[in-house]
Amino acid sequence: MLVLAIDSATPVAGVALVAEDRVIKEIFLNYRRTHSQTLMVMVNEVLRETETSLADLDGIAVTSGPGSFTGLRIGMATAKGLALGSGRALVGIPTLDALAYNLCMFEGYICPLLDARKNEVYTALYQGQGGQVERISEYRACSPSELVEDVCSRGIERVAVLGDGARRYQEHMESLGSRVIRPPANLCLPRASSVGLLAVSRLQRGESDQVHDLIPVYVRLSEAENRLASKRL
Repeated sequence: MLVLAIDSATPVAGVALVAEDRVIKEIFLNYRRTHSQTLMVMVNEVLRETETSLADLDGIAVTSGPGSFTGLRIGMATAKGLALGSGRALVGIPTLDALAYNLCMFEGYICPLLDARKNEVYTALYQGQGGQVERISEYRACSPSELVEDVCSRGIERVAVLGDGARRYQEHMESLGSRVIRPPANLCLPRASSVGLLAVSRLQRGESDQVHDLIPVYVRLSEAENRLASKRL
């Protein structure tokens, strides 16, 4: 099984070609360039260097959110266009699920945090065990202080935190003291390879998404939606 995975949900951009048992090629970019400039260039490079055509693929995977509103739209449009043009299956993978999967071999609680701006993070809580990651809370946007309170109220004694939100709000994470486990830098940001491997699992279970039905999971309203809602009051 062969999957092309695309991630542009955060400032990081990534494209990977994966099979069920290996990562064939991955490009990861964490630099000051827009996804509209880089994403299709990365897709073309991955396919060209692996001598792979869209017809060779079993599916195309994309992070479905939460994350940057613009980044999600760019990634989703790219993946949908490739899926429609090739007739390949489309698979959406929640951004937080993919980020937590980076630590699938960690035995304990995993808490990915994405910087949601406005002094908030997008987050959820996961349990890692036996190479699998299970989500045990809802996706949500909350303040770092609320997240710390939640971890304490659950009596969690050991939690791995990762993502750009964990770095931005480092002082809040440090308030948890010895409870916090910090992964190495190569595992701390979204990886397209994790998106692809999760998509392979979904395809093996016979699951995929309809191109016209898959929409980004924003978790909270955009600024434009908030302004519109205020005008209606």
